[in-house]
Amino acid sequence: MLDYRADRATLGKNIGDDLAEGKPTLPLIHAMRLGNSGQSALLRNAIEKGGLDQISAVVAAIESTGSIAYTAHQAEAEAGLAKEALAVLPETPFKQALLDLAHFSVHRNH
Repeated sequence: MLDYRADRATLGKNIGDDLAEGKPTLPLIHAMRLGNSGQSALLRNAIEKGGLDQISAVVAAIESTGSIAYTAHQAEAEAGLAKEALAVLPETPFKQALLDLAHFSVHRNH
């Protein structure tokens, strides 16, 4: 999500680096599935060719298909499952560190 929402100063890397590396991230995959044929083709091409020159159109497609919200929801759900799995462990600093990590991974901005 951060690759399409944060700015370089906050993120600590260039916006679109994952796209430039051809990484088919969940927001891209979701947008390809829900987008119209033009959006799907744009996103597929951007993944295959590292479409940084099309980053504005890519971000627009991701936003218009609700893919950021979908990805955030999925991340929250997975973090919730992780926290549930940790519930059986005794209360220790190690358990707390894992709980904190699950929270941070979903709510981070960098």
